[in-house]
Amino acid sequence: MARPIIAFLTDFGTRDHYAGVLKGVVLSLVADVTLVDLSHDLPAHDVPFAALELAATYKYFPPGTIFVVVIDPGVGTARRGIAADIGDYRFVAPDNGVLTAVFQEAPPKKVVELTERRFARPTVSRTFEGRDRFAPAAAHIAKGIQLAALGRAITDYQMLDLPRPKFDGDVLRGVIVRIDRFGNVVTNLDRKSCERFTGGGGVQLTVGGRSIARLVSTYSDIVPGEIGALFGSTDHLEFATQAASAWEVLGVKVGDPVELRRV
Repeated sequence: MARPIIAFLTDFGTRDHYAGVLKGVVLSLVADVTLVDLSHDLPAHDVPFAALELAATYKYFPPGTIFVVVIDPGVGTARRGIAADIGDYRFVAPDNGVLTAVFQEAPPKKVVELTERRFARPTVSRTFEGRDRFAPAAAHIAKGIQLAALGRAITDYQMLDLPRPKFDGDVLRGVIVRIDRFGNVVTNLDRKSCERFTGGGGVQLTVGGRSIARLVSTYSDIVPGEIGALFGSTDHLEFATQAASAWEVLGVKVGDPVELRRV
C-alpha cells in the first residue's frame, strides 16, 4: 500500500506557527505519511484566488493525495467544514466555495459535512478550525476512514461564480484572475477556448485597454521592453515581459478585462 500524501494549501504564511502546527496534528494521528506544502502564501482571505490555484495544481499529485485547503475568512461562523471525494483525490476545506474550480473540472462523487466529533480534536477553536477540525479529518482519511464516517452527505455545498470566457461574436472576452510573483498577468482564457475561437486565424489582443502585438511560445521570445502574450504552465493566456513585471508596466489589476478579437 502506498504511503498516503497530504498536501496543504493555506494563506497562513510561514512567519507564525499556524502552518507548522497543521503538520503536528496530522503526525500525532498518523506518523507514516508524506506531508507537502503546496503553498502557505496565498493572498489572505482570497477564496476565488485559492480556488483557481488549487485547480491549477492538484492534478499533478499522485492519485490518492488528500488536500487540506484552509483559506477561511468565515472561520468560527456557521459555515460548514466539508470533505470531498472526486475519485482520484480527496479534499478537506471550509464550505466557502474554495473547491469550486476543482468541482467544475471533476464533479464530486461525495461531499460530507464534518459533523462527527470523534474525528476532530477534543476542543475545537472558533479561530483555528484548520488545526482542530480539518487537519484531524485529513489524518483520519489517510488512515483509511471513509468519508461517510466523517458526517452526513450533502449536495448543497457552496459554489463561487468564477469568471469564465465569454464568446461575443468576433470577440472572446475574459478577465485577469491573478498576478504571479514574477509580475506575469494571468487570465481566465484557456488554450482550448482561444483555439476554438480563432480557428487558427489571426487575433488582436487587448488587456486593460492596451493592444498586445504578439502571441509567443515562451518568455524568451519576448524582446526587451515588449509585452507579449503566451499560454503559461496552466494553459491559460498570460501577459509577460522579459526580466520585468508586466503587471507594473501595464498598470492592471485582477478583474480587468481581456479581449481577443478576430482579424
